[in-house]
Amino acid sequence: MNHYKTIEKPSVAEYKDRGSKFLAYAFPIESGDDFKKRLKQLKEEHPKAAHLCFGYRIGVDGNNFRSGDDGEPSGSAGKPILGQIDSKEVTNIAVIVVRYFGGTLLGVQGLINAYKTSASLALQLTGIVQKPVLVYYEMHFDYTLMNDVMMVVKRFGLSILKHEMQLFCRMEVGIPTENLHLCLEKLKDMHGVEVIQVQKM
Repeated sequence: MNHYKTIEKPSVAEYKDRGSKFLAYAFPIESGDDFKKRLKQLKEEHPKAAHLCFGYRIGVDGNNFRSGDDGEPSGSAGKPILGQIDSKEVTNIAVIVVRYFGGTLLGVQGLINAYKTSASLALQLTGIVQKPVLVYYEMHFDYTLMNDVMMVVKRFGLSILKHEMQLFCRMEVGIPTENLHLCLEKLKDMHGVEVIQVQKM
């Protein structure tokens, strides 16, 4: 699998049912840490909210996902949110739904509908884009090789995540899987360039 679908940019949607207000925030993420930071921010922005329920999915192997009901009846919030993410076949995305209680209980079916609908609305408000699946590497090389390295970066469509430019340079890159084999061969042929695979969490 060389590509995956994700959302283009963050979006917010609002849904109301019998006095309760549901604010759904959809946003792209790269890691569990990205999600935790955004959840913390939303908790600070909505100190009076009754619940902050969520679903997220990261990566292309299908194993990295989570959902949370935050005190709502089990399965009535997080799962419907995650279900909407999966129905769009997107990954590297989180949806957090902030609920303000309106005084009327909605029942489990009502909650499932409210969380599902609000998540769906947020996902409809942002475009879906296709991105290359990347494998992460660190490169070490002498500054004199900078031009040669940058030619490889451009030719194979590498994403530069970090770079330290001194006499001796260090660069963190994401290499698209479809170009991985050719790109690594090219880099390994370059005398004085050290390439190490790294895990990105």
